Formats: sequence, structure tokens, C-alpha cells
Amino acid sequence: MTDILHSPVFLPGYALEAVPRYTSYPPATQFNDGICGGAWAGWMSETPAEPVLSLYVHIPFCRSMCWYCGCNTTVPNRDSRIERYLEALLTEIATRPAPAGGKVHHVHFGGGSPDMLSPARFGAVMDALRARYDFAADAEIAVELDPRGLDSRLCEALAANGVTRASLGVQDLSEEVQTLIHRIQPREQVEAAVRALRSAGISRINMDVMYGLPAQTIGRVETTARAVAEMDADRVSVFGYAHVPWFKKHQRAIPEDRLPGAQARFDQMLAAARTLTEAGYSAIGFDHFARPEDPLAQAARDGSLRRNFQGYTDDPYDILIGFGASSISEAPQGYAQNIPDPARYAEAMVSDGSAIVRGTARSWREGRIGERIMQLLCTFDIPLDGDLFDPDALDGVIADGLARLENGHLKVTPAGLPYVRNIAARIDPGFQPAGQKHSRAV
Repeated sequence: MTDILHSPVFLPGYALEAVPRYTSYPPATQFNDGICGGAWAGWMSETPAEPVLSLYVHIPFCRSMCWYCGCNTTVPNRDSRIERYLEALLTEIATRPAPAGGKVHHVHFGGGSPDMLSPARFGAVMDALRARYDFAADAEIAVELDPRGLDSRLCEALAANGVTRASLGVQDLSEEVQTLIHRIQPREQVEAAVRALRSAGISRINMDVMYGLPAQTIGRVETTARAVAEMDADRVSVFGYAHVPWFKKHQRAIPEDRLPGAQARFDQMLAAARTLTEAGYSAIGFDHFARPEDPLAQAARDGSLRRNFQGYTDDPYDILIGFGASSISEAPQGYAQNIPDPARYAEAMVSDGSAIVRGTARSWREGRIGERIMQLLCTFDIPLDGDLFDPDALDGVIADGLARLENGHLKVTPAGLPYVRNIAARIDPGFQPAGQKHSRAV
């Protein structure tokens, strides 16, 4: 993956193409309302006993809205909204159909900002999870956090409840960029959050940075990437800002004339990758970086790397159960998603006992296609299974030097690494261009 630094070329036809992120297959844009709580219960009854489980808990609240945000979150105007949501969440944890004998190896709290929960409320959620599920002794419990919402008391409470990994949103450390995205967060504040977490015993730290934000430059991206390396983050995710004001209305506050163009976004992406690899990180997939000793880097080396709605992961689950508004659950039979709106989610849990409203069943063939796409995104090398996709669909990316055929395999070239999602779309027989449903490839 480090070859991404040596021979990339900006190809606007690919960089600007809207393609799925392929965090699921079929992609979430193909979910429909034919999946409900009954379908999920049926899937769980068909599951072999003692599967490996992963749990996702969505906390859809923030203290203030960051204007770049594409997450499912809201700013609560009263504490009772959080309390009502928490009651529904605890009910779902206690009653959601689950397979017999499953053991939890991973828990991920996402948002929003899970630090919106008080220590007592966070502890109540963890108590409910442990009461319902059997946890592996070495289970990883990860929490996404806003550095601006952390103090030593919360960090100690997180550690006391078994949290082993924290993910901090950094994005960009330039004051001008932070002003334009409505997230003032000096480097000193991030450093204080890291110290508080490590002092509490939470030593595994992830950080998220972005490119393509208003007023960003190569220099500012490099400064931010260098800073997270100096703070010794174990993992770094590098995401391109997706400007979708027709979908996320708060993004209308971002001045479009300050957004970098497509070539500048591409150069910023490469600048972040170059800075992180020069700082000793291993490149993972197309947008993650990890210290060589981190389990994610180890998974990339031994071939166990996977991809799901949290991005690249070393999580070995058979079934992923999502709790809370908008959360997505995954089983071998397909995907099920909860109501996105927090208030309606809570109402559904009271009235119906389930908040699942959409998803998709996955055929055996779609499962195989999904495995091939994930393998391509994780290893950049897949066998040519002609029964899964039409090899002729690869003619363009091969002619453009982004991939090659070798000994019955499709291999992504160094020039093609930034465009691996485009290549994945060529082996997806269900892909249909949909400009306002998918993000740019770069």
C-alpha cells in the first residue's frame, strides 16, 4: 500500500465518480422496507450455536453540530430526550433476538458523541450488555469520543466499565478550518484528552483526520497528520469530506467557494498518506493507517483484515448486532437497520418492541460477491471468478493502468490504489451510477 505514494496520477473521471464505500454488500443504498423485526428474529433462529458476536451501540447526540458532519446525530435541547432514548436503548438490548451461546469479542460505541452519556448512564448501558451477553475475557470495547467533551472523571468511568480503545475526532488543527466547520478544537485540547485517557488506563488511541474541508491546504493536512503521529495515535483514519447539503442541511453553512477542488483533494489525500507513512505507520486498505504492532496492521499482514460499517477492522465476528437509532445489524442472511430518527426509534421500541424498518436479505451469490469485493479492498488482489462478475467490465480500468490480470488474478496496480473503490464497482454486477447516493471515490 505504500506504493500509493510513488505512482499516483489524478484521473478526474475516476476521482469524481460516485461509487459505494462498500462497507456492506449489497450496499446500504439498496436496503428496502421489506426487512422488519420478524425477519431478524427468523435469521437468529437459523444461526448455528455459539457464534462470535460484535455489538454496536449508537448514541445520536452531540453538544453542538459540526457543519461537515455526515453522521446520524442531533443536538438535544433538553435532558429528557436523552433519558427517553436511553430507556428505549436498554429495552432493545434486553429484548433484541440474538443467537444462542454467542460470545462477544467486540463492542463499539458510535455517534454522535457517546461522551454525551454521563458516567452513570454509560455504566447502565454496559451493565445491560453484560447482563444479556457473554463477553470474551479479551473483548475489545471501543468508544468514539469528542476531545472537547472529555474530562478525567469520564475517562476513569469509561476505563472502569472496561473500555480498551478510544477514537478521537481530530479532522484538522488549523484555526481557520475549524472556524469554517464550526468545531474549535486546539491541538492542546486534543493532547489533554489523550493524556486523560492514558492516565485512566485506556492506552489504545485512534484518531480521525479529514481532507477536502474548506480552507484546507496540503500544508495544513500535513501539519494535522504530523500532529496525530506525534501524539502517538495507534490508528489513524483519513477520510475525504463528502459535501452533500441536499442530504445534510447543516452543511449549507459551509462556504462552497472555500472547498478545495478535485485535484487539490487528491493531493491532500496523498499528503496525509505520505506524512503518516514517513512517521512509521503502515497503510491499511485505502484510508486507514496503523502502527506496525497494532492488531489492525497485524490483520493486514496475516490476511484476516475485514471491512464493515466502522471501516477496516480486525473484528472476527460472525454476527454484528446494532442497537439504537440508525444502527445496522449484519448476519449471514443479510442486513437490518433501525429507524434513524431518535424520537421515532424510542416510540417504536415502546409501541412495537422493535425499531427495525429496513434492510436487505442476502443471497448466497451476493454473499460471495461481497466477499470478493471485501478481499479486493483489503488485499488488492482477487481470483478471477468469472461466474461472479463479467471480466469485460474490467477493460477500462485495465487499459488505464489501474489494474492488471496476472495468473488468473485481478491485481490492483500502484497507480490504481487510490481508485480501488472504482475497481470494486466494476466487479459489482449490481452497481448503478447514483450521483447523490454515493460519495466521490477520492
